[in-house]
Amino acid sequence: MYKTKKLWTPLSTVVRRALPTTCHLTPYSPNSQIRSSSSRLETSSRVSLSLHYGHDFLGNLKFSAKSFCSQSAAKVDATTKRCWNCDAVAAGMAPFLYCDSCRSIQPVDFSVDYFQIFGLEKKYEIEVDGLEGKYKDWQKKLHPDLVHSKSEKEREYAAEQSARVIDAYRTLSKPLARAIYILRLEGVLVDEEQTVSDPELLTEIMEIREAVEEAMDSQALNQIQSQMKEKLEGSSSSFANAYRSRNFDEAVTCIQKMTYYQRANEEILKKL
Repeated sequence: MYKTKKLWTPLSTVVRRALPTTCHLTPYSPNSQIRSSSSRLETSSRVSLSLHYGHDFLGNLKFSAKSFCSQSAAKVDATTKRCWNCDAVAAGMAPFLYCDSCRSIQPVDFSVDYFQIFGLEKKYEIEVDGLEGKYKDWQKKLHPDLVHSKSEKEREYAAEQSARVIDAYRTLSKPLARAIYILRLEGVLVDEEQTVSDPELLTEIMEIREAVEEAMDSQALNQIQSQMKEKLEGSSSSFANAYRSRNFDEAVTCIQKMTYYQRANEEILKKL
């Protein structure tokens, strides 16, 4: 029986690309219990500034913080977010990345997930067309170049917030990365060392690989690429159904298929 490592880049490579290294997660297995939501986003270090992603999804966020700047503001509970610079209170349920009152960038709050950053419901099937615009709106407030003359503390906040927004955009805009991430929020981590054991899938992967290697011209490669696109869309739809029904075994299988179809697509692009 073939092992996936001999066929395409292992699933572990994709998982490492798609997921930040700052979260502690329990590897997934069919019999594992899903962790409660209270422990899903544990983090021990800041986001790397070298992240090469970009785009966030909460376009025109407006916080009416101005009305909260007064020292006589109404009492708020202990969980209320306040600006570190002017003590303004964050209004509503929107993520508090930036203070509209004093225009200070806030420290990263890792309890806020990528969907919340862009004001999206936590679900796999999302509208991605508007993500880039929302990402750019965030970067107009958070980009490190905008605070180059401010304190070292705020420059650090800007670098971290901007990098996280970039990571969020890249993750949510790509079906495979989004699938891996949304399972992570459920406490399910696709095992980095896991190999495909489904004989049918292994056979299909071998056939795809051979077809790519034997393709003699761009027309043949384009035809295979079209087939990979259909397979990716089919696996993405299957993942959405599995996720909605909380069938995480099937969801992980769908991710494996999406991974290898995407790898096949990348090999085709190299030959075109």
